[in-house]
Amino acid sequence: MSGPSADQRRQLIESILASVDPRLAPSVREELGRPGPRPLPAEGQTVVLGGHRAAGKTRLLPLVSALLGRPGLDLDAELERRSGRSLRDWVAEDTAGFRAAERGLLLELPRGSVVAVGGGFLSNHPDALAPCYTLLVPVSFETYRERLLADSSRPRLHPGMSLEEELHSIYNERQELHARVPTVSLAEFLRAFAALGSQP
Repeated sequence: MSGPSADQRRQLIESILASVDPRLAPSVREELGRPGPRPLPAEGQTVVLGGHRAAGKTRLLPLVSALLGRPGLDLDAELERRSGRSLRDWVAEDTAGFRAAERGLLLELPRGSVVAVGGGFLSNHPDALAPCYTLLVPVSFETYRERLLADSSRPRLHPGMSLEEELHSIYNERQELHARVPTVSLAEFLRAFAALGSQP
């Protein structure tokens, strides 16, 4: 897969900005215009789209993949395909087995892949991400809550709690854990490509 042209990069950046949490898109766009470092993933470095459940990682995957000129893979969809099990049932019946499978699959993928991981990956496997370029997809609690309340297909993580309690608990717990993982913000990532687009 070859890389996009300057015009295609600009279009992809706009499409990515249009696809992020609408509550956060203005701040991402504002940060995009600030001066600062422009870290690009190294050639052959796996790019991981991580973040909370319902952040929009799957929606952003084909756009980020096109921007990088690399093939993309949704880890959860691939796990379901290989196992023949729904994630909802798998997580409910064998959480430890699911976590081991998602970690193992990431580690066996070819270097240089672009991968969207599930909402618990950053919290459960930070060491597996050490060699990766981990792109943090932002989502506000309000949008996270709205999306998860509207989506009954996702597995419950604390079925002993009410759904409202679970959402607050998981979001806050994972916010703290995500902060411990070296990540690149979406704005930093896009800034690097915007700079490339301004070159002749």
